[in-house]
Amino acid sequence: MLGKEEGRFAVEMARRSLTEYLKRRERIRPQGLPPVFSEERGVFVTLHLDGQLRGCIGYPYPVMPLGQAIVDSAVQAGTGDPRFSPVTLAELQDIEFEVTILTRPEIMTGERSRLAGSVQVGRHGLLVRRGPFSGLLLPQVASECGLDPEDFLCQTCLKAGLPVDAWLDRETEVQCFEAQIFSEMGPLGPVQETVLHSCENGSEG
Repeated sequence: MLGKEEGRFAVEMARRSLTEYLKRRERIRPQGLPPVFSEERGVFVTLHLDGQLRGCIGYPYPVMPLGQAIVDSAVQAGTGDPRFSPVTLAELQDIEFEVTILTRPEIMTGERSRLAGSVQVGRHGLLVRRGPFSGLLLPQVASECGLDPEDFLCQTCLKAGLPVDAWLDRETEVQCFEAQIFSEMGPLGPVQETVLHSCENGSEG
């Protein structure tokens, strides 16, 4: 778990990473980071402009130190998300940065018809994989979109390019994870940890 100051540091580093890359086409190499940033963690950096998604890329699995993962994710969210044109330097003053730090995804087991009962909106993110297809939705997506656990599973399958009910098939691997979310409160605003809306688990019947 990151503390408040570490979360603020993570978001500020994400903003500085993209800013410096857009100015000089160079990736920063942060020095003297708090110890947690040397630990391998999964992370996503999300950009919003006027309340709309402007880019989101990251690492689902802990494959590199958190500090490096934040730098890479921030640059890619701003310049490499195929859904959007690259962010311009002029836009940065109007963009809100968000950093989501993930626990290691774990495979969900049990009867597929009861799987939704194990998904907690406001706590879990989902990762669906089948063959060459994969898709991930962060925990905040379900809360922001008002999805129930079954809808969340379906939307993650769609994100993966799979049929909406692919999660019911045992050939589809479903993983869940938890996350800490640190966001700017407005462009260049103070950073705070986001507490997601929680709801009761879906029915297991």
